[in-house]
Amino acid sequence: MNEIIKICKATSENPDFINLISALDKSLWERYPELKADYWGNNILELNPNVVIIYLEDTAVACGCFKKYDKDTIEIKRMFVSPEVRGMGLAQTILRELERWALDLEYSFAVLETLYKQKEAIALYQKTGYNIVDNYEPYVGLKNSICMRKQI
Repeated sequence: MNEIIKICKATSENPDFINLISALDKSLWERYPELKADYWGNNILELNPNVVIIYLEDTAVACGCFKKYDKDTIEIKRMFVSPEVRGMGLAQTILRELERWALDLEYSFAVLETLYKQKEAIALYQKTGYNIVDNYEPYVGLKNSICMRKQI
C-alpha cells in the first residue's frame, strides 16, 4: 500500500469534518434507529477547535475530536473511519493524536461514550487502555451506552 496519509488538525467548521460526521450520523441511525430520540441531542455538531482529520490521497477518510469535560478531562467525540478504509489502524492513529493534543493542553484524563453494538470500537478503546466505567452525564440511565475512561 503506497497511499499518502496526512493527519491534520482542524476545527469543526472544516467541510471535510462536516461531511465525515454526516456519514457517521447516517451509519449510526441505520444501525440504531430505535435510539435516535434518546441520543440525537448528544450528537449536535457544536463549535469545536480540537478536530483531527486523516486524509488518504487527499480524501478525508477518518476523523475524531475532543471537548473539555472538566478541568482535568477531555471527552473524545465523533470518532469515524470510512468503511472502505477500516482495518488500516486509522482509528488508533486518530485516538493517539487526540490524546497527544490533550496532553499538550495539560489534560490528564479522557472519557468517551460508545454504543453497545459498536464491538469494534469497544475493542479498540480497551486495547488502547480505556476501561469501562459507570455512565457519566449525559449518559446516566442510558442502558445502551458504554462509557470508558483512561489516564492519558
